[in-house]
Amino acid sequence: MLKRMLPSSLFGRAIIIVVTPVVLLQIVAAVVFYDRHLDQITRRLARSVSGDIGFVAAALTREKDGLARFHILQSANLRLNLSFTLIPDMPLKAGPLPTPLAPLEALLIRTIDEGLELAFTIQNRPEKKNYLIQVAFEGGRLRVLVPHNRITSATLEVLILWIVGSSLLLLAIAIMFLRNQVRPILRLADAADRFGRGQDVENYKPTGAVEVRRAGDAFLRMRERIDRHIRQRTEMLAGVSHDLRTPLTRLKLELAMLRDTPAADAMASDVDEMDRMIEGYLAFARGAAGERAVDTDINALMGEAVGDARRQGGKVDFAATGDLRGRLRPLSLKRCLDNLLGNAQRYADRCALAARRDGDMIEITVDDDGPGIPEDEREAAFRPFYRLENSRNQGTGGVGLGLAITRDTVRNQGGDMVLGEAPQGGLRAVIRLPA
Repeated sequence: MLKRMLPSSLFGRAIIIVVTPVVLLQIVAAVVFYDRHLDQITRRLARSVSGDIGFVAAALTREKDGLARFHILQSANLRLNLSFTLIPDMPLKAGPLPTPLAPLEALLIRTIDEGLELAFTIQNRPEKKNYLIQVAFEGGRLRVLVPHNRITSATLEVLILWIVGSSLLLLAIAIMFLRNQVRPILRLADAADRFGRGQDVENYKPTGAVEVRRAGDAFLRMRERIDRHIRQRTEMLAGVSHDLRTPLTRLKLELAMLRDTPAADAMASDVDEMDRMIEGYLAFARGAAGERAVDTDINALMGEAVGDARRQGGKVDFAATGDLRGRLRPLSLKRCLDNLLGNAQRYADRCALAARRDGDMIEITVDDDGPGIPEDEREAAFRPFYRLENSRNQGTGGVGLGLAITRDTVRNQGGDMVLGEAPQGGLRAVIRLPA
């Protein structure tokens, strides 16, 4: 449950790691401050108020003269930051103390009750920002107005503002700092994703912390090794092809001079078979080397593939579906479609080509009404040089590289290809490419 509640991104988790201890520390500090410091200050202020009220009440009790009492009240109002009014002939009906609405008010009532030996009532008046305290006095009452700032400390508000303000400031600094630290990781992930799709990543430079720069340098070295391996493979097989084509050409010329002999016909068939095998090897090794992804109109590309298939006598159904564009390798994708439509023409009477956008992916399907491929052999059909029939007749089964080349080309663009069953009962080939 805790894992589900935590954010999934590194940025969110880093924010929690940085901010949580600071917030907890400030909460603990606020609780300790409230329980200790604030409690003591409020208690002292309340005792001071109760002592001042008791002192004035005692002074008024000693003086019976009205003028003397007037001077005592006037002096108390000026020096004690309290407002005293003596109301004679109005006895105080003291009852139970009011129920406090907050812990601070409860502490105040309790402290005044302990420090004042006279019967009293207390009323909090937030709209006037004072407390009304009435004390029983010689058949009348002593009315005292106590301002809030005289009996409570402003330290609590300052503490709350300090906690909230510092938390927001720390959060803003943490977000700015962590965003700058996470950005190089996101750039590295984006570069790796674009490289996996065959797109250009020449503008990538490792930045950020030392560990992130090390990961970026490792990625660049890996990219160079992969590019070098692809180039070496392509150049090696191109050289082998060139070396093999020279003797094959001589064999073809010599066989052309041996006419009307059964041995010459058999040898010519073997030479043609070797030529097709070399072409298959080169196509498998070449893949999408050297081609860059560009913005491509997929409907137009499929229309060209369908036109080529129809010119070769194939019956292909195709209907464009809206504006369908993506950043792909057009020549490689065209070879994939030609390969799949060629297979469908070879084994089926009719096939259908369609495409649609599925979220951030483009899905292309090729359906036919042929015999299809058994489910337990569909994955094996993608292995290089694997043929579904036992014979080695190249005229019926090819060299076993068609589907392997197609999937390899699609995966080089960050997509994948799977085989299934078509609605017509034949084979369905599904290509999914990132848009």
